[in-house]
Amino acid sequence: MGAAYFYHLTHTTLEQTLPMLLEKARGAGWRVAVRGSTAAHLDALDEALWLAGGDDAFLPHGRAGQPHEADQPILLTTAADMPNGATCLMVVDGADVDPAEVTRLDRVCVLFNGNDEAAVAQARVQWKTLTGAGCAAQYWSEASGRWEKKAEKTAASP
Repeated sequence: MGAAYFYHLTHTTLEQTLPMLLEKARGAGWRVAVRGSTAAHLDALDEALWLAGGDDAFLPHGRAGQPHEADQPILLTTAADMPNGATCLMVVDGADVDPAEVTRLDRVCVLFNGNDEAAVAQARVQWKTLTGAGCAAQYWSEASGRWEKKAEKTAASP
């Protein structure tokens, strides 16, 4: 059974934080799906991931619907399915996440812009939905200038 980790971005952008989390997920041996709500923003993230790390690092990734999508260790998608066999899901732009995904996957990360009230409101709804369904969850904030765990809910017993 996995857990949902919520990342409240206030000092860094999604384009700065996502590569760091993807590197950690890949270091754990997880295949990852990054689910967004619009193809246009995934286009921008795709470009940012190609540039992340400069010459020292490379995050192998691809887009859903492209050739070899099942082979991608990191797959950018707007869909619910994860043809790359992801064991970690990173949700951006308020994209949907289902409690069943949290229990089925090793980790679900919800990244949201803390400077956008609509994004914060959506993350609150997602937190209540997931924890209300009995999913384990952690809330991380960088408001102090470094990442700190601010809240944690344990999984409800079946």
